[in-house]
Amino acid sequence: MNDPSLYNDDLAPVPQAKRTWKLWNVAALWVGMAICVPTYTLASERVAGGMSAWQAVLVIALANLIVLLPLMANGHPGTKYGIPFPVVVRASFGVKGAQLPAVLRALVACGWFGIQCWFGGLGLWATASALLPSVTLPDVTVLGAPLGQLVWFFVFWAINVFFIWRGMESIKWLETLAAPFLLVCGAALLVWAMVKGGGLGNVMSQPATKPLSETFAVALTSGVSFWATLALNIPDFSRFARSQRDQALGQAIAMPTTMTLFAFVGVATTAATVVVFGDALVYPDQLVVKFENPFIIGISMLGLAIATLSTNIAANVVSPANDFANLAPAKVSYRMGGVITAVIGVLICPWLILKSAGNYIFVWLVGYGVLLGPVGAIMIVDYFVLRRTKLEVDDLYRRGGRYEYTRGVNWRAMVAFAAGVLPCLPGFIVAASGMEPESVPALFNHLYTWAWFVSSGISGVAYGLLMPKRLVA
Repeated sequence: MNDPSLYNDDLAPVPQAKRTWKLWNVAALWVGMAICVPTYTLASERVAGGMSAWQAVLVIALANLIVLLPLMANGHPGTKYGIPFPVVVRASFGVKGAQLPAVLRALVACGWFGIQCWFGGLGLWATASALLPSVTLPDVTVLGAPLGQLVWFFVFWAINVFFIWRGMESIKWLETLAAPFLLVCGAALLVWAMVKGGGLGNVMSQPATKPLSETFAVALTSGVSFWATLALNIPDFSRFARSQRDQALGQAIAMPTTMTLFAFVGVATTAATVVVFGDALVYPDQLVVKFENPFIIGISMLGLAIATLSTNIAANVVSPANDFANLAPAKVSYRMGGVITAVIGVLICPWLILKSAGNYIFVWLVGYGVLLGPVGAIMIVDYFVLRRTKLEVDDLYRRGGRYEYTRGVNWRAMVAFAAGVLPCLPGFIVAASGMEPESVPALFNHLYTWAWFVSSGISGVAYGLLMPKRLVA
């Protein structure tokens, strides 16, 4: 019998009849998620940070090929059993211990939700400023942000909440509708870069300003960490896929290709801004407002807002909505979990995270990779290596079953998780606090630079060694 502390309708296995996502739906999901401002800035900041144009594109392509592997792997149990991430992770962390990785994933998603709402609000603000220049708000700062931008942030936030309330089918509809439009917007940016930058060859020939040895590690680690979030909760989507072929091939076709192509757009456009304006304009809203035609500005920034909306709803709402529901299934529904996500996304004040590229890349992206990488590694080792893809689904929803461990917690998974995180903590503290790197031994700074790889590798190996066969037989 299902335990009400572990079960509600939103966390229940999806019946086969409701697994309607075809290959195109999975691919469209990734097109919608990958074409967004953070993808653009992930690439553009690599150019501004000293990489050549081609170096930035190639390192992002490599990062996405790497993270594709855990995405397809962790998508497998979702499709096979129809269960979401908070339920899948119970197999390795225990029916109650799973609350730790679920909450960590949820809090990261809340941060991303706020960041994406800020970018989307900037798009609406720029659209309104271009099309209605006579309508202005007082030039004051509230909570560290300009009032006009803050107002449109909340407008965009409210639009997101509307889609949260409509549920998963509205997300499927939004992603499928938005994907072709987003591809057209990306192509338009690339055409601008080619025309204004003196041709693609001239734009992409911009040289590196720093040695690759100084930029490669952070670029690769941040690129992998970018989707370390979805590498955990991909079962939240793959549970709706018709088959393993649909979930795996849909991801393989769309994720690395779209990420690389839109990174290419971001790199080419940023390199073109150096040629045209003499300075690297990292954020697309900085570029678009320089166009003279108000209609072009309006359409461009509206496209930016749609891109951000489609990404935000899929990548940063579905998981925390399920994760918060997992804390108290009898009291918190998917909708309520989504609203909790939206509220926390405001409280973190995302505009403060985005004040500098250092905060965004080295603290935010690399930092949460330290926490989420180990969880993904433990899930993969547990499901593929130890259990050979066999789960007892009923036991995932009840106390006293196979996944009870010690009072609901698998302390071996907790120890393996800590073993992966701890070596990277000193470097994270230095990066987040602004301390001098010399404050800790150089080894710790080096480990943090490769944080996702270090933490994932240690935790995966530790978990495999700590788990006795009797617990997985």
